[in-house]
Amino acid sequence: MDAVAAASESRASELAALRTAVSPCTACRLAETRTQVVFGSGDPDAELMFVGEAPGFHEDQQGLPFVGAAGKLLERLLGEIGLTRDDVFIGNVLKCRPPGNRDPLGDEIEACQAHLFRQIELIQPRVVATLGNFATKLLSGNPTGITRVHGREQNVRLGQSEVLLYPIYHPAAALYTQAMLRVLEEDFRRLPELLGRQQAPATPVEEVLEPAHGEELGAPSTEPQLGLF
Repeated sequence: MDAVAAASESRASELAALRTAVSPCTACRLAETRTQVVFGSGDPDAELMFVGEAPGFHEDQQGLPFVGAAGKLLERLLGEIGLTRDDVFIGNVLKCRPPGNRDPLGDEIEACQAHLFRQIELIQPRVVATLGNFATKLLSGNPTGITRVHGREQNVRLGQSEVLLYPIYHPAAALYTQAMLRVLEEDFRRLPELLGRQQAPATPVEEVLEPAHGEELGAPSTEPQLGLF
């Protein structure tokens, strides 16, 4: 077995071990109401990773991310740039569904973030596309809402991994208006270019959950909020 194949096998094995370790998690209140942990799915060697907010009803039932209407739109958008779900890795900030699909709370994000950062560290994607406000704020370490930063990539260091962070709207937001769908389609069309780009020096994201300018990740924002589910 050559070095590349060995590294790929090791990565898949470690990711599977992480899934096993996370599945009985009781670190926050969501363990009391979930059906199951939704770890994430896709290619352990993916160059492109998507990070959404949290599982919804269908995800909680099936144990897979993005299997509802927003997931179908995500698959269509991937197809338009020549990719499938099997070519990427898809996860969420939270691994358990908040009751009634409410917004994640700050302590829930804090309890769950280590799982996401470990996923990124193991997969080592070139590009991480954050879908919506919560994923964008967490991984950028910046409280600015998605309406201001969508489509603006930045190089960041997440733990031991350097990635190109690319904030875009959550597909669920585009289910409601054609104008939002056009914006999302336009942002998606840039992904092949970003995947082929030479990586620049990264900016460390040190304390991603520390409030900035008086705004907390788990609190309502003054930015326009778009429905995610």
